[in-house]
Amino acid sequence: MTKTTPQPDSPDLRTRQFRTSEGLRCLLCQLHEHGDQAWAHDPVAADLMQFVCDKYANLARRHELDPWEAVSAAFQVMRAKSTREARDPWGVITHAVRITCIYEERAQGLLCSVHQARRAHVSSFRDPDRFSTRVHPIVDDHPLLKTIDEQYNRVEESADTSTPVLIAVARAIELLVLLGWPADVAQSGVEQICDALMRTGARHTAYDALRKDKQVRVLLDIRPHRGWCCCGRCSDTQNRCMPPPTPGAVS
Repeated sequence: MTKTTPQPDSPDLRTRQFRTSEGLRCLLCQLHEHGDQAWAHDPVAADLMQFVCDKYANLARRHELDPWEAVSAAFQVMRAKSTREARDPWGVITHAVRITCIYEERAQGLLCSVHQARRAHVSSFRDPDRFSTRVHPIVDDHPLLKTIDEQYNRVEESADTSTPVLIAVARAIELLVLLGWPADVAQSGVEQICDALMRTGARHTAYDALRKDKQVRVLLDIRPHRGWCCCGRCSDTQNRCMPPPTPGAVS
């Protein structure tokens, strides 16, 4: 019976050697000497990556990651000079892969990058909760989030719940009705004015936008242009930037 002895440079022997720390150190040094292309063309490098995938598969699944994400982290560590010169290269790689898996999982929970998850002031936060995935409101699980607004409760208990803004809007509509406007047109016109005030944030800007808006006048069926301008003027009597209304402009 003839027994075949593997040659020192045979792929089978090199594959068995990288399972130990010294064998891995020799392989990493050889790959480093041959350049970056050696990782793509050396068959032993492919066997090494497959071995790493099998070695750290359980660790990656424990952190809800794909095993090849652990391989990517190990590959980055293998190319470092400190790994080749370490006393135990496999120990350095295992530690680096474990830390990377921890922060990969942390980054997915915090909805941020891995670089940010590694920072202490970011990783100290708890994972955010999506309201759409919760069965019960968050206040049921966290009593500290419950607050009682006494002023809001007093307003609800009172008979008159009208706010000054609602009262002003109602009075503006009554004024236009008294001036001869149809009730529905008066209500729609005042609502358009309130919407413009909320969008612009300034009374004179809202007045100027409404004055130039022809679409609103068509929708409200307000034919005279002076009538619409006077409507805006009557709804904002405190703005001194506007010119005084022309007598007989309300129609």
